[in-house]
Amino acid sequence: MSQSGTAVNRRALVVDDEVPLAHLVSNYLENAGFEVAQAFDGPSALASAHRLDPDLVILDLGLPGMDGITVCRELRRFSDCYVIMLTARIDERDKLAGLSIGADDYLTKPFSPRELVARAQVMLRRPRARKPEADRTPPLAFGALLVDLDGREVRMAGVPVEVTPTEFSLLAALAARPTHAFTRRDLIEAVWGANWVGDEHLVDVHIRNLRRRLGDDAADPRFIHTVRGVGYRIGETS
Repeated sequence: MSQSGTAVNRRALVVDDEVPLAHLVSNYLENAGFEVAQAFDGPSALASAHRLDPDLVILDLGLPGMDGITVCRELRRFSDCYVIMLTARIDERDKLAGLSIGADDYLTKPFSPRELVARAQVMLRRPRARKPEADRTPPLAFGALLVDLDGREVRMAGVPVEVTPTEFSLLAALAARPTHAFTRRDLIEAVWGANWVGDEHLVDVHIRNLRRRLGDDAADPRFIHTVRGVGYRIGETS
């Protein structure tokens, strides 16, 4: 994937069976400096993602041939690209389903293409390139859990843990200030940006995903703790 700090030369794949909407979103992304490809059904989306290795996928939930949930699940088998899910459904379960299998964010139709581009740009500003060894910050350790902020790697007892880019950014925000109690809004601003608007329980879904990947039990956590009435903090249980 490209490592530029701007949208220039970033590759985006827009997947929606509503062709006029796909064209509209693509135009906005192109105007923001993205190289854009389109797909209009699930199988074509996966084929295009394999071929193009996009940095960003705009993915409709309701697709012919293969729904967006299945596409996202398969996409996560070979790509760590950012995924923004689009849904015309208002059922909260549909939104949470997308997030639980690896989507980074979602927008409910109808939406503002400008807002979509703004969210994409915030995501892509998150650092992904490795720093030179001399400039690297030592990894943060919480017992068996190791969080390498510069390398954007997570290890548990020395074994790499696969996390999505957004899951890592959330874990990094917590790890950078051990024992600090973050509100959901704190974490939203740290990961999604100060201008993000939506349901802040998005954080809860990603925390749940992180706990599952780390083998952390919410009822008896070792690493990510719920601070009742506030939010979350990280810290090894003694």
